Amino acid sequence: MTGLSAAQVAERQAAGLTNYQGRQPTRTIAQILRANVLTRFNAILTVLLVVIVIVGPLQDALFGLVLVANSGVGILQELRAKRTLDRLSVLNAPTARVMRDGVVAEIPAGQVVRDDVVELRTGDQVIADGLILTATGLEIDESLLSGEADPVGKEPGDEVMSGSFVVAGQGQMTATKVGAGAYAAELTRQARGYSPARSEIRDAINRLLAWISWALVIVGPPLVFTQLSSGQRLDEALRGSVAGLTGLVPEGLVLLTSVAMAVGVVRLASRRVLVQDLPAIEGLARVDLICCDKTGTLTQGSMQVVSVEPVLAEPVLAEPVLADPVLADPVPVDAVLGALAAADPRRNATMAALAARFADPGWRPTGVTAFSSARKWSAASFDGSGTWLIGAPEMILTGHQAVSGRAVLDRVGQLAAQGNRVLLLARSPLRVLAERLPEQVSPVALVALQERIRPDAMATLGYFASQGVQVRVISGDHPQTVGAIGRRLGLPGADHPIDARELPADTGELAAAVRDVTVIGRVAPRQKQDIVAALQHLGHVVAMTGDGVNDVLALKNCDVGIAMGSGTPASRGVARLVLLDDRFATLPDVVAEGRRLIGNVDRVSRLFLTKTCYAMLIAVGVSIGSLPYLFYPRHLTIVSTLGIGVPAFFLALAPNAARIAPGFLLRALRFALPAGLVVAGAALAAFLTVRGLAYDLDTARTAATVVTVCLSLLVLAALARPLASWRGAMILALAAVFGALFAIPALRSALALVLLPQRLFLLCLLLAAAGFAVLLGAWPLAARLFSRRQAGNPQGT
Repeated sequence: MTGLSAAQVAERQAAGLTNYQGRQPTRTIAQILRANVLTRFNAILTVLLVVIVIVGPLQDALFGLVLVANSGVGILQELRAKRTLDRLSVLNAPTARVMRDGVVAEIPAGQVVRDDVVELRTGDQVIADGLILTATGLEIDESLLSGEADPVGKEPGDEVMSGSFVVAGQGQMTATKVGAGAYAAELTRQARGYSPARSEIRDAINRLLAWISWALVIVGPPLVFTQLSSGQRLDEALRGSVAGLTGLVPEGLVLLTSVAMAVGVVRLASRRVLVQDLPAIEGLARVDLICCDKTGTLTQGSMQVVSVEPVLAEPVLAEPVLADPVLADPVPVDAVLGALAAADPRRNATMAALAARFADPGWRPTGVTAFSSARKWSAASFDGSGTWLIGAPEMILTGHQAVSGRAVLDRVGQLAAQGNRVLLLARSPLRVLAERLPEQVSPVALVALQERIRPDAMATLGYFASQGVQVRVISGDHPQTVGAIGRRLGLPGADHPIDARELPADTGELAAAVRDVTVIGRVAPRQKQDIVAALQHLGHVVAMTGDGVNDVLALKNCDVGIAMGSGTPASRGVARLVLLDDRFATLPDVVAEGRRLIGNVDRVSRLFLTKTCYAMLIAVGVSIGSLPYLFYPRHLTIVSTLGIGVPAFFLALAPNAARIAPGFLLRALRFALPAGLVVAGAALAAFLTVRGLAYDLDTARTAATVVTVCLSLLVLAALARPLASWRGAMILALAAVFGALFAIPALRSALALVLLPQRLFLLCLLLAAAGFAVLLGAWPLAARLFSRRQAGNPQGT
């Protein structure tokens, strides 16, 4: 079997019969430009900008610079994130081994063509539909296609579909349908982790933008009509209308979120973490429970043989030897273990340890049953040496054999309690048929192996404990083995591991059973998914780490799936994040980065919503009272820059280790609504009072601006606490900049500000102080009201 020739490959590539499915790892440059430039609010602000350019003066068009800056920063950050993601995606891209011109080569999965001969090995993702050509113990997991968890054995001539995974054995297939023509092309894309994760912040912001759009439609026309009919000059009326409408647009809110996500991608990339889905960063900020495997996560993944104990009644010899009645000569256990390791077509860490310890005796296998995570054993028959099995003792000694082998299982428990992984070597006079355990099995020896603990595992677990993040160790190993590792690492509850085979199937009962358990052993692949679902049922936000095929379902269905870079293509495909350096110790930095970014977005978004609230209330008040608008556009630029834009930039990059609970929208509204109401009331009061004292319109607008800026800085101070740090210095600096606008005549004139008489200035300060005092009482009241609302809606939606 030589596969396709170079000419045949070229012919199929020219005909478009390749496995390329048209999915880019990131958005294209054109898509990034459209997303940041062609937005609803950019269109509104551009129209308003044109109005100001026509009627002048250009100082009132300063919001146009903000518009350009917003789009420019967003584009630059996304392009930077795109370059980073594209570079890392090359390292994580799925590949396939194909035979062409008689030579096996590894190529990108997208370059496979129809009729290619593709090799399949344990852990591979099937990248195209095809027919099996050869199979040796080949088992395929089709759960992502059919929902059926049990692996399906495949023989030559059987059909295999893309979107499935090889869980045992090896073989070859010929690709019959490739690319978009494959039956499971869409499922394959989902399995590779490109389906968008749910983002509460993104959903809430989209909902807010929809509300604000309707507010523009409802409030905008009356505001424009009022300004045009208020007796002002046309240019004055148009400037007031533009100011009122621009105030309603939270132009920086979407930018803040997208930039925060993009910055997170770049920062995580510097730690060798590939983000395959941006909302996963938000999920990291909410994670309060991490499920991890033992092997490769808490331990290094490599093993060493500690001891071999014969379980026969004969005296123990220096080199364990067994007498097989079927064979003429005694067979040393060492030779059997060496032969089993050599016969395994795809060695895992256990078989690699056996191969390193025991020499291959050169036996010729006549039949091999590859290891399966569902069966937890493997077997081989040798010409002249019989049939041998090795695997989990409790999976080999089943039924009446478990009763007769009780002493063996007791010894297994003792060895496992010492932190060993224990395998049973057994023999059978029968061959293994259809991957089923033979009815006659005799235990021969117990093999104890031990894993090396990662040197940084204890510090990592300590960090999570300090941050209130629980850790659950979910492993396919013996519960006592996993518990012993947990005890060595100081994991709480490791003294009481449980066996997953004794867990109930019902989600509610399972949730109750695992609520306070930290170590679970003998977990089947489907059970990992069920345990994750049960923990989510308890209200936890669950992250899952994994690197094997048996982790795929759990990685796909948890809130944040995290795969190891050296893991199988299947596990890397479904994960939201990939730790390219395989270091479990990277996770604290990953979680901290997610918390910092999303926590700051959660906080700073309240400033933008406060501005939108008071701008809307002022517009309503102006329309009802037939008043000139309180500000020129340049005044709102001052308010937005000093009270929102500049501080938002610094606060978005500040440290923030607090876990973010669900309820983003309710938290934002219970802060912004009272703040917006108080700021609008104080600004209107200042404007009307100054006008009532017979001062001109410029003086009244300056007074309203002073009150609004002062209250905005006080609101910022309440949000930025603690102030005994750079945060307090930042607020004082912003206040000083605002004072400088009055002190410098050129700036004061350009920004249409006037020097207020002393009594008016004191009045403005008094109104701001009174408004903030009211606000300090209104926030707790709003918190109580919204907490009642959230009690019936714990997810905050």
